[in-house]
Amino acid sequence: MTAPRRIDVISDAICPWCWIGKRQLDLALAALEAEGLRFSVHWRAFQLNPDMPEGGLPRDAYRAAKFGSLERGRALDARVAEAGRAVGLGFRHDLMTRTPSTVKAHRLIRHAEGPLQHALVEALFRAYFAEGRDIGDAAVLCDVAAGLGLDAAAFLAGEELEAEVRAEDAGFRRLGVSGVPSFALEGRLLFSGAWPAERMAEIFARRAA
Repeated sequence: MTAPRRIDVISDAICPWCWIGKRQLDLALAALEAEGLRFSVHWRAFQLNPDMPEGGLPRDAYRAAKFGSLERGRALDARVAEAGRAVGLGFRHDLMTRTPSTVKAHRLIRHAEGPLQHALVEALFRAYFAEGRDIGDAAVLCDVAAGLGLDAAAFLAGEELEAEVRAEDAGFRRLGVSGVPSFALEGRLLFSGAWPAERMAEIFARRAA
């Protein structure tokens, strides 16, 4: 087995394509490990809505304003749901009532480490997209974290790592990142988008050689 190589995933906790991209990444990593190639995954902060109020906004109103109409937003949701079903993910847009700020979620992700961080990202995606929970709410975040054995109440009550999260988000924008998920290997940006697992595995294997 080779030493693990570092993959950075630039992502937002309310990006549906990021959940799909994570599923494809997990499939790719399993295939690569079977070939003796190991990678450590690190999740990096990007905000789709950097100016979102701390309390978030009603989702229907936000989507109508962003996409020009509620019908257009729902058509995009249907496209995402279809792509999710293809990789075994169930999106429940009917349960989602708010579009939250993701600053607290990013702080919590940054607070976690190693395999716990990867599991936390999955749990946050599932909480928002499959259960319709408001992951901008500290109580919801604490509950999600508790499900993984992480006590986050004291951490979320403060502002620790908020400056780092905002700086990281701004830094990626300065580098020209505009879409997520984006994937980097050993600090070098390789591609953006929820690419098929086979293609991801091919790229990571070639670049890691």
